[in-house]
Amino acid sequence: MTNHQSPLYIADYNYPLPDERIAKYPLSERDHSKLLVYRDGQVSEDHFYNVGDYILPNALLVYNNTRVIQARLEFFKSTGARVEVFCLEPLVPHDYQLSLSSTNGCTWKCMVGNAKKWHAEPVEMQVGSYTLRAYKGEAIGNTYAVRFEWSGENVSFAEILDAAGELPIPPYLNRKTEESDKTTYQTVYSRIKGSVAAPTAGLHFTDKVLDDLHARGIETEEVTLHVGAGTFLPVKTADANEHTMHTEIIAVPRKAIAHILSKLGHIVAVGTTSMRTLESLYFMGCSQSAHVSQFEPYEKDYPMSTREALQSLLDWMDATGQQTLHAETQIMIKPGYQFHVVDQLITNFHQPQSTLLLLVSAFVGGDWHTIYDYALSHDFRFLSYGDSSILSKH
Repeated sequence: MTNHQSPLYIADYNYPLPDERIAKYPLSERDHSKLLVYRDGQVSEDHFYNVGDYILPNALLVYNNTRVIQARLEFFKSTGARVEVFCLEPLVPHDYQLSLSSTNGCTWKCMVGNAKKWHAEPVEMQVGSYTLRAYKGEAIGNTYAVRFEWSGENVSFAEILDAAGELPIPPYLNRKTEESDKTTYQTVYSRIKGSVAAPTAGLHFTDKVLDDLHARGIETEEVTLHVGAGTFLPVKTADANEHTMHTEIIAVPRKAIAHILSKLGHIVAVGTTSMRTLESLYFMGCSQSAHVSQFEPYEKDYPMSTREALQSLLDWMDATGQQTLHAETQIMIKPGYQFHVVDQLITNFHQPQSTLLLLVSAFVGGDWHTIYDYALSHDFRFLSYGDSSILSKH
């Protein structure tokens, strides 16, 4: 089946979301958020600190260990004109860790505010004893290649961003970033810098909750998907199949894939980013390729079982000497998608007419209205700083 055969009308994935239902700030205790439980078409509620009561026995919980970087930089030209540069992903070096650890300059794909006022000359700012300069390069769609250089030695770009950048909280919060967001908009297990948005399903976890899960015999595993600004892009086409999904960078250690293979049938994804990563592994195993295109799951039949595909992926990594799979995924999980890896999903409540809502609908067999109607009528808080849900595959 190709993606063009049956229209997917995004208007069918709308619901009323009053501004007062969008959580502007998190609860003071992360794990005290409400938890909606969906299983076999039935909805109930609890608090997140009891999430272990609803996770599959003998489960493997897979979470995204990405860490949000302070990606928004504010420069002023000598004329006083303000130029905002929002770092999206590294171009040179292309690897996140190499770029963030660079001490002699790097180039990033960036959104630029007030780009018309920024011509050939660099913009600069003082960062402690260092001077950071930015040079606007070629346009890439509605973004630009921006070269960053700074004076001084042995200071990394990550340190520059920590000192000069602002944490980019979601636009729908309609407020400025506050000091508290530097802590509350990171998961307790975030380690690998690179995201410009948090994998927000993980914001509810605390060390106490993780300890409780381990005490129950629930195992955990880490993957990395650096969340791009594209996660906030609304679907603007009437037919969601005409929407272009953003590409995201993933990294999955070989030992994690082997662990997932050993736990098939008991896989719990923490968030849509973990879900996209895990499901992409199936297609990478089938094709022995490090890229999944948007409609690849729908364009042909895949005869491999999940077990065969993951073993194929491990064999390919062994043959090519890869200890960590570095790959890209553009996968679009939408109604009609056949899930291969994930059995349960922990996730927040997403924007109307978003690709994330399409993913949820696909996972619960189209029954998303039951979940969202309950959440709206039972005082649940929505979006990044809102409440949580645990959904079992329909």
